[in-house]
Amino acid sequence: MRLTILGSGTCVPSLDRSSCAVLIRTGGRRLLIDCGPGTMRRLLRTGTTIFDLDYILLSHFHPDHSAEIVPLLFATKYPDGGRRRRPLTIVAGRGFQRFYDGLRAVYGSWIELAPGLLKIVELGTERQEQMAAGAFTLTSAPVVHGPESLAYRIDSPDGHSIVYSGDTDYSENLIELARAADILVCECATPDGMKVDGHLTPSLAGEIARRAKVAQLILTHFYPACEAVDLYAQCRRSYSGSLLLARDLLDVDPAAAGGRQPAADNRNRP
Repeated sequence: MRLTILGSGTCVPSLDRSSCAVLIRTGGRRLLIDCGPGTMRRLLRTGTTIFDLDYILLSHFHPDHSAEIVPLLFATKYPDGGRRRRPLTIVAGRGFQRFYDGLRAVYGSWIELAPGLLKIVELGTERQEQMAAGAFTLTSAPVVHGPESLAYRIDSPDGHSIVYSGDTDYSENLIELARAADILVCECATPDGMKVDGHLTPSLAGEIARRAKVAQLILTHFYPACEAVDLYAQCRRSYSGSLLLARDLLDVDPAAAGGRQPAADNRNRP
């Protein structure tokens, strides 16, 4: 099992940070979680093409998490749709089929794959919902952001686990979902003292990680204000475990998560 942060930023344009996306490799499968602008280029930097993806999971439908779905599906048709040999499954919260149908109303056949190559799975907003996929088990739980917003947990057959919060405010569901996980990739949109509804700060993300007893916390989804403060120190107000501040193309092994510590220059510039 392997985790790569593809995008650690937001909707705000940045030369250093693409919008939200992570890549998880487990059991011979490749899962892309979120698909904000810049995702496909970051995938190529990991040696992964869009044709290698087996699953795309969307935490919610905001453009900084979903906007590259259209270019990805359009690019999948080149050349003549002949390079994708197995189905691509898109997993998202309730309402995604309607969301996709709206995109099709605009783009038509440009984003329609050959019959049998695109599968859509809508997960409900129950407290937790599981989907077994052989090479991994996917568990989702609703979080506090939008009506369709979900956090995801991926468990591998060898006992390792990664949790991705998506955008959320403080959430008991996220704490339950992340219980004893190897890694929690958690949004941290603004510094302490600048909190906005529907998002977390470093100390709140740290409190979630502390209560869930995760082996390693990775903070991500940084708005520009985060670049000017010591997020590491703020998170340490509530969390004493292994801590990393995300950057694009950060690569992490869940099996070693508990022993990892950030480099010194990771403290002020995530």
